[in-house]
Amino acid sequence: MAKRYHGSCLCGSITFEVGGFGDQAANCHCTMCRKFHGAAYGTLVSVSGLRWLSGKELLKDYVGVNGTVRSFCTDCGSSVGFRLKDSSIENIELAISLFNDEIPVKIDAQIYTHYKANWVELQKGLPTHGDGRESDKLA
Repeated sequence: MAKRYHGSCLCGSITFEVGGFGDQAANCHCTMCRKFHGAAYGTLVSVSGLRWLSGKELLKDYVGVNGTVRSFCTDCGSSVGFRLKDSSIENIELAISLFNDEIPVKIDAQIYTHYKANWVELQKGLPTHGDGRESDKLA
């Protein structure tokens, strides 16, 4: 049987498992990620084989002005993930900090650093993009 990785929100009402992870995971410094996660940046990862084990009905969506959807737990407020508008909940990028298990993911970039908080120091040794990964600008 293939390895499954488990995670949950803070209160444990929402639980899930995944079978794998995308190749890229970045620390996102955009204003929306910072506010959504209540932190210096948000770190999300795409997953494969997502299965909601409990609490899927507790997910609440916030749709940003740009149409992106951010989902959170209605019981504890944990930031669960991000997806593009018109994407199903199964195509969510999950907040990496929700995983209970050690996961085989390496942060490979810092994105939207033009919007970082002034009190944040960027991590040395990670590629830095002023906007998204595809931006021409490197900060």
